[in-house]
Amino acid sequence: MLMAKTMQVSSAKDKNSMIGDMSFYGIIEDIWEVSYNTFNTVLFKCKWVENKNGVRIDDLHFTLVDLSRIGHSSDSFIIATHGQQVFYVSDLVDPRWSVFIRPPQKDFPYKCANDDLGDMLSHYPPVSNWNSTSDIDESGDAYTRLDYEGTWVTT
Repeated sequence: MLMAKTMQVSSAKDKNSMIGDMSFYGIIEDIWEVSYNTFNTVLFKCKWVENKNGVRIDDLHFTLVDLSRIGHSSDSFIIATHGQQVFYVSDLVDPRWSVFIRPPQKDFPYKCANDDLGDMLSHYPPVSNWNSTSDIDESGDAYTRLDYEGTWVTT
């Protein structure tokens, strides 16, 4: 499943031309790797949903897509880096429609002390009474396993 965005320019003859982003929703049919002399690129061949009658917004502001309404058949290819992986979940109210779901981003920026672990650690004071390893009594065999033959390593 795939979603792509592109810049749309209205007709050159239009006196009120506008530039805007337009989303396209589709399903990948085939993956092509095109090899040029100096580089390779990956193309997705897709079945695109018709934007006019195949995409709508419901009362809860979810984007619904009718995957059976195929359009844009003359523009079926997209460069792989221009698409984004998405999911479609069948609508329980009307099974003809699928709910468009964008997964969370996976490339989280490094936040250092602002992450959950950093926030958690800042709430607890450091341990002040910590016994060093020199305070441990090593005279007993409390940490010896008798059920397994070990390997002696000399340094």
